[in-house]
Amino acid sequence: MSKIKPTEEILCGIHPVREALRAGKRKVYAILVSKERSKPRLAEILECARERAIPVEITDADSLDSITENARHQGVAARVSSFAMVRAEGIVKEMPERVSDRFVLVIETLEDPQNLGALIRTAVCAGVDYIMIPKERSASPSPAVSRASAGAMEHADISLITNTASLLRQLKTLGFWVAGLDGQGETPLFEADLKGNLVLVVGGEHRGIRPLVKKECDFLVSLPIKAGVTSLNASVAGGIAMYEALRQRQLN
Repeated sequence: MSKIKPTEEILCGIHPVREALRAGKRKVYAILVSKERSKPRLAEILECARERAIPVEITDADSLDSITENARHQGVAARVSSFAMVRAEGIVKEMPERVSDRFVLVIETLEDPQNLGALIRTAVCAGVDYIMIPKERSASPSPAVSRASAGAMEHADISLITNTASLLRQLKTLGFWVAGLDGQGETPLFEADLKGNLVLVVGGEHRGIRPLVKKECDFLVSLPIKAGVTSLNASVAGGIAMYEALRQRQLN
C-alpha cells in the first residue's frame, strides 16, 4: 500500500468514497479495497475508478483498519486531496447585490463532527446556497464529517469565517436578514418570516450562539418544546429550521 502524504486525506465508507467520485471536487489518487469485501456493493466505485484510470489497490481488512484508524470503512477507502475551502469573506465580497432568495447557513462553534456532518447533509438537501463555519473553535470538514454526512459534504461549498460578527454585518449590507436559532428566541420558528435573502445562524452544542454574534442577529427564533426536555440537539434543531425556511420559500 502506497504511503499517505501530508497533503492527502483518507476517506472511508461506501457513501463518502462514492460521493467524492460523483462530486469531482477532490483529486482521487487511489481506491483501497479489502479483498474480503464482496464486490457488488462496490461496483459503482470500481467502475468509476476504471473509467478515470484511478488505481485500485487490493488490501486486507486489518490494513484498512490501520489506515482508517479503525473507522467504519465498509471495506473501501480512498486516498484523496484535502477538502478545498475558501474564505467566507471573499465569497461575500463577490456576491452580486441584486440576486434575491439566497440562503446562507452559518454554523457557530459546533465541535462534534457527527453534528456538523448531519447539518451539512440537511443543508445540501434543503437547498442552502452557502455553508460557512468559523475558522477556529469548530469542527472542520474532515473525513469523519464526510462520513457523518453520508458523503453529502463532498457536494457542498463550505467556507471558513475569520470573524463571524463582522461577516454578518457585511451580509446585512447586501440585504440579508439574519435569524439566530436560540432556545430563548422571542419569535416562534413557525411564525418567523424566513423568505428572501436569509442567514440562519445555528449555535454550538454547549454555548449556543456567542453573545457578540447574537447581537448581530436581526431576530432570534425558537422551536416549540413540550414538557420534559429543555432543548434539541443542534443538528436536529438546525434541520427543522432549514426545512421550515425551504417550505416558506417554495410557497413564495
